[in-house]
Amino acid sequence: MMFCPKCGSMLRPKLYRDKKVMACSCGYIENKDSKLILSEKKKEDIKLDVIEQETSAYPITDAECPKCKNNKAYSWSQQMRAGDEPETHFFKCTKCEHTWRDGD
Repeated sequence: MMFCPKCGSMLRPKLYRDKKVMACSCGYIENKDSKLILSEKKKEDIKLDVIEQETSAYPITDAECPKCKNNKAYSWSQQMRAGDEPETHFFKCTKCEHTWRDGD
């Protein structure tokens, strides 16, 4: 990594006058004639497994299904984010089994 001698920000690769140079957002351009080698490592995509849950054990509540307009649905809450974030409420229609989140 290289840093700007003017402002201390990280220098980034830029195309300047048909030449690859290291430049800063403040306008500084590294004048050294060096061959830049840019490389990038990509992390593997994270695959999430969907866990099917038996919904018949969940309580049935009054909620309108956005798909079939049925008025009954199984409901449950699940912590999806950090512990200081509120739980996400899910519903699954008792008729067509469409699943949605509260507020969707």
